[in-house]
Amino acid sequence: MKIIDGGVTSPKGFLAAGLRAGIKPGKTNKDMAMIFSEQPAVIAGTFTRNVVKAAPVLWGQKLVKEQETVRAVVVNTGIANACTGNQGYENTEKEAKLAAELLGLETEEVAIGSTGVIGQQLPMEVIEEGIRKLIPELKHDRQSSQDASWAILTTDTKPKEAAVVVEIDGKEVTIGGMCKGSGMIHPNMGTMLGFITTDAAIDKTLLLELQRELIEDTFNMISVDGDTSTNDTVFVLANGMAENVKITEKNAGYEALKEGLLFVNQSLAKQIAADGEGCTRLFEVHVAGADTKENAKILSKSVVTSSLTKAAIYGKDANWGRILCALGYSGVDFDPEKVDITLKSEAGCIEIVKDGIATDYSEDEATKILSEDVVTADIHVHNGESEATAWGCDLTHDYVSINADYRS
Repeated sequence: MKIIDGGVTSPKGFLAAGLRAGIKPGKTNKDMAMIFSEQPAVIAGTFTRNVVKAAPVLWGQKLVKEQETVRAVVVNTGIANACTGNQGYENTEKEAKLAAELLGLETEEVAIGSTGVIGQQLPMEVIEEGIRKLIPELKHDRQSSQDASWAILTTDTKPKEAAVVVEIDGKEVTIGGMCKGSGMIHPNMGTMLGFITTDAAIDKTLLLELQRELIEDTFNMISVDGDTSTNDTVFVLANGMAENVKITEKNAGYEALKEGLLFVNQSLAKQIAADGEGCTRLFEVHVAGADTKENAKILSKSVVTSSLTKAAIYGKDANWGRILCALGYSGVDFDPEKVDITLKSEAGCIEIVKDGIATDYSEDEATKILSEDVVTADIHVHNGESEATAWGCDLTHDYVSINADYRS
């Protein structure tokens, strides 16, 4: 596998564009994007588990269930088109229909993504004009990928992209992706949109199974604030233009694609956690020695979502009691007198708990380690052979400030 500088336009046959349509008056940032595949692309999708689902999520679920392939995705930011009733769903269909007409496609070949304020109807005149402007801007180059990645952001402070190349049957297969997400992020997906493209040829059923498996260890292992959104969507589009032998079983080609897709998923997920609203550092929690993989995941997520632990990470305070407490209320049975906790970063490594009791560690050294941009808590519960990793961020004053005036 080779990591490359790229995004959704890196695989063969994928074009993208991003621009400002003017969805939020008074703003100047880009707010609409489009992805287009020159050939029909097999579609896989994963969506929010929130009972309240936005109109584009319902449309996306319909496409994933009923369509073998799609050709385009239209994305807007500023307004989520959630809790908007029949009109909201009709507006989603109108978006898809207009884009399809202009691109020479069927309505059901266009997926939709929306993110932003809940409860507002889309300004359809603005949206429709945005679609008309996007199509002539579609290009295969790196800049177009970057433009699209900027155009899908809300409170994010930076775009999030990843791309890799793997070899399948002697052919170079590329996987690229972009996503957005900064707040209302919690396992089971968050207020995040993710778009992954690949020129691999693969059976739809296998692609759907593969992506759903990888989601559980990547996007569903991040948390910023414990809130699960109405709009979470991750689409994977595979157009087969790499001309590898079509993957129809779990063979070597499948494993190579899995490795690349896992990297892109994980990279994008970590970028979301590192850009949590108001955060100053990425907080990684690795739990080892659990009796099952599921319990390892529960334990790691319990720590990474603990508000008190997140606040301690922000304060550069090695408050191991909060970590042990979060493990204890996770619902997983373990012996607290066997727990070891180590803090790591580029500044070093320090064991702060051994057999459930604080070590004679240096608070100054711990603070130094906790001052880096990426901080890891390595936890061993000595109860088995399973492990899992979750990603989150610290909890700062700015998180409250950002969400106190989000609609303005």
